[in-house]
Amino acid sequence: MYHKLNTDYSDDLGKVDIIYRTDQLDKDISDYITLPPEEMGWVYPAKSYIVALCYAQWLSEDFSEDLYDLLNYKSLLYNNDPYYKTFDQDQETYKKIIDTFGLPLPNTGVIPHIREYYLKEFLIKI
Repeated sequence: MYHKLNTDYSDDLGKVDIIYRTDQLDKDISDYITLPPEEMGWVYPAKSYIVALCYAQWLSEDFSEDLYDLLNYKSLLYNNDPYYKTFDQDQETYKKIIDTFGLPLPNTGVIPHIREYYLKEFLIKI
């Protein structure tokens, strides 16, 4: 519904400068959870893993769905994140994040900003 009602997205990857690096994925993932948002920017694929985990976690809580089923849903990020991998495609990374930070993920770093997008996209009040 959100994407049908809105056409200008502040998180449109075509409108932002992104960094793609896999050589320090663990550090980038940790930074997304621990650093202030203004220090992170758009670092992929780390951002993809964090956003997917956040969305799956909140959808699981709000709609009583299985977290891992949601992480395996190919359209979890509305097909607008080309770096998103499902849980089955990269269980090792997802398990490492969950083992390191636990679930629910802490509400720190960039996560409060991700929550704002989630609320707009999934819990729209009409």
